Amino acid sequence: MPGVSWRGSRPEKRSCRTARLIHLLSAGIIGGLIGGILLLSVSTQLFRGLVPFLIFFAVVLLALQDRIRDWILRHASRSSTGKVNGSWAILPVGLVAVYGGYFGAGLSVILLALLGLVYEDTLTRLNALKQCVSLVVNIAAAVFFLFSGLVLWPVALVMAAGALAGGANGGSVAGCIAPCMLKWTVVVIGTAIGIGFLITL
Repeated sequence: MPGVSWRGSRPEKRSCRTARLIHLLSAGIIGGLIGGILLLSVSTQLFRGLVPFLIFFAVVLLALQDRIRDWILRHASRSSTGKVNGSWAILPVGLVAVYGGYFGAGLSVILLALLGLVYEDTLTRLNALKQCVSLVVNIAAAVFFLFSGLVLWPVALVMAAGALAGGANGGSVAGCIAPCMLKWTVVVIGTAIGIGFLITL
């Protein structure tokens, strides 16, 4: 009977998704740690040389975010079975996690696009998976930096206070601005910052 077959397949699907989550989170943790190590290993001059291009990369991703999301929606709508297209997802997710631990800007957009390429699943599940992987990448890099002995705590505390204030008030402020205008304002400001870094190299 179809109903019996469907019910019988649910535990297998949950098992596959659990294994997928464990594998991708492991790749995210390892990648985040490697990214943090790279950040502290490369010279300051090299990092300054990379920063404008990383900013431009993040800006381009933000500018194309709607197109990427539309593509993911079209791709995800083809199937809601959660069937994995390939087990090779661990490697590209790990590489993206290295980028996230090293720089981080645009990480969520990159991950969502990558997961949409690899997995046939609903956008809701893909987005939740993206959130989990992004979280462990950031936590892994943050814990590494915490025990590196190189954290300037006065500066870190000021940044943490600013982040908390921005998180608490930014949503209401952003809610007063049209999403399209907000996005392109960030794109323009990010482009200006990237050009500023290029000029001062």
